[in-house]
Amino acid sequence: MNIVLLSGGSGKRLWPLSNDIRSKQFIKIFRTGNGEYESMVQRVYRQIKTVDADATVTIATSKKQLSAIYNQLGEDVGVSVEPCRRDTFPAIALATAYLHDVKGIGLDEPVVVCPVDPYVNDDYFEALKDLGEQALKGEANLVLMGIEPTYPSEKYGYIIPATKAQTSMVDTFREKPDKETAGAYIARGALWNGGVFAYRLRYVLDKAHELIDFTDYADLFDKYGTLTKISFDYAVVEKEPKIQVMRFAGEWKDLGTWNTLTEAMDEPTIGDCVLNDTCENVNVINELNVPVVCMGLKDVIVSASPEGILVSDREQSSYIKPVVDKIEQQIMFAEKSWGSFRVIDINDSSLTIKVTLNPGHRMNYHSHQRRDEIWNVISGEGTVIVDGMEQPVRPGDVITMQAGCRHTIFAVTELKLIEVQLGEDISVQDKQKFELDV
Repeated sequence: MNIVLLSGGSGKRLWPLSNDIRSKQFIKIFRTGNGEYESMVQRVYRQIKTVDADATVTIATSKKQLSAIYNQLGEDVGVSVEPCRRDTFPAIALATAYLHDVKGIGLDEPVVVCPVDPYVNDDYFEALKDLGEQALKGEANLVLMGIEPTYPSEKYGYIIPATKAQTSMVDTFREKPDKETAGAYIARGALWNGGVFAYRLRYVLDKAHELIDFTDYADLFDKYGTLTKISFDYAVVEKEPKIQVMRFAGEWKDLGTWNTLTEAMDEPTIGDCVLNDTCENVNVINELNVPVVCMGLKDVIVSASPEGILVSDREQSSYIKPVVDKIEQQIMFAEKSWGSFRVIDINDSSLTIKVTLNPGHRMNYHSHQRRDEIWNVISGEGTVIVDGMEQPVRPGDVITMQAGCRHTIFAVTELKLIEVQLGEDISVQDKQKFELDV
């Protein structure tokens, strides 16, 4: 099975847990069998590999999300990186070219495309295998998954099949309707369009060549910034006469708001939280190292992270995005390919960060022109390189680096340190990377 997972968005509807780097699919809220927590992308990836251990999984994403993907899934996962955002048709075209030219997937092999963040059970991924097998038959150029609606939703587009069979040709599509119209669609046998579809690789690659002047994956990647922004629906689906839909009646949820996200939580609280016995229908997610206490609350969502604190009525939580769009702040937490960092203090001429490096990983070898840095190792063991000079480090060691010097740190075990940046102009742009012979 060849699966392309579309991973996009900043997830501001789930502020303060999400930001421009940490989208909703990277938030760890699902408890696993060993008592730890996993994110949406980790859950979906695990489910795919449970159903098909040999599945080729490719995540189509932006550069901003690359570090978080590698941090959570490891560096062996396939990634088709968009140099910039150009909507779903260019993204899927680039991922398809990547599958063919980089991964060696044949032109007649089926490819399944779906969002990276559905809340589903394993039967969904069994259905994806069936979707790919149906595409392989060649009865239609596109085979869509149509989700059996459970209520007249205004959030989804609708697919109206030509028949009531499990697999049917598509009669027509309908955009997101009002509630009354949605009810009328459902009465006609309409299905939710969850953005899941399959095709033979050749089909989308040919469509890409029809609409874009490029030779291969590398050429398309180089030209990506010049491409027109257009969705896959507008570019391909609405113009394709041979489309089938397969029905899916299993559990399927789009966890795009606080309401839907908290409904999927296994317990009412995550983190250091206390709810007294007068609380009703309250969910708390706390990522701070201080307790959150709730008393006498009803139908409330509370979320605390380094980005901020949200206290909201459940219904009002769905309207958070325009409020958060007005907030301008520095990214306070991010996962990187080598580990993670959390900002713990900001002043006019200093920035203090807690850094965690995963075992066997290192930062880029880099320098800064407008700031000095101090590393104070608080746990773990590793090796520091400063201007080519190498030395081991352990808890209690302090390394001072003046502006202009090149530096990096390797983690032998999990390594935690406090980084203090000192300067009048501290900026993420003040960083130059270098090659390091190791």
